[in-house]
Amino acid sequence: MNDNIKKTVKSGISFGTALAMVISYVTWRSVGWAIIHGLLGWIYVIYFLLRY
Repeated sequence: MNDNIKKTVKSGISFGTALAMVISYVTWRSVGWAIIHGLLGWIYVIYFLLRY
């Protein structure tokens, strides 16, 4: 079960990173900001949902 949890968390983090980068690029049209927001991952996604 421990391996299953690790896989789920890793895929959730990867999805959050990808989602943050797409939202950032579509919003700001900047690869630099997309990379920064990708590093922040789910934090930026939640911020974007609350802000807009």
